[in-house]
Amino acid sequence: MTSKTDRSAQRGSVATGDATRIVSIKVNGDALELELDPRTTLLDALREHLHLSGTKKGCDHGQCGACTVLINGRRINSCLTLAVMHDGDEIVTIEGVGAPGALHPMQRAFLEHDGFQCGYCTPGQICSAIGMLGEARAGWPSHVTEDVASPRIELTDEELRERMSGNLCRCCAYPNIVAAIRSAAGEGGT
Repeated sequence: MTSKTDRSAQRGSVATGDATRIVSIKVNGDALELELDPRTTLLDALREHLHLSGTKKGCDHGQCGACTVLINGRRINSCLTLAVMHDGDEIVTIEGVGAPGALHPMQRAFLEHDGFQCGYCTPGQICSAIGMLGEARAGWPSHVTEDVASPRIELTDEELRERMSGNLCRCCAYPNIVAAIRSAAGEGGT
């Protein structure tokens, strides 16, 4: 049993960095080791420790999707997960999706269909759309999927809107975002 003094000392040691953890992750193809306070969110590790500012801090409650990244190919809100939980994982941020002169099909589609407006939510929208298309190809139904037994999901506008509903756009570019995703899906935009 620990005393109140022992618990205070333990909390204090974490706050001063004495209880850090080494996290080995692969970010955008680069194997990295980070020494982090175990309470560091993945979002803060990406932005503050790796200086990858494309992943945005929007609401910090998992409600807006601005922080969406791909972890082992699946989309996740990086503000809701701790970096230490992803030891050994492969993480792709918007910086790893494409490159100038070699844009990912989803990035090209967002440009062609004006799916970005102010651009703040765009990195999360693009990462989420890439992950979402993978989920649809795998046959994962959504709340609005008409035939949940079908091995092929029909990507109707309603289906796309439902699947992207966790990513908010304050500029209301939703029709353009849906058009961009539809276009990229036709190009194999995973």
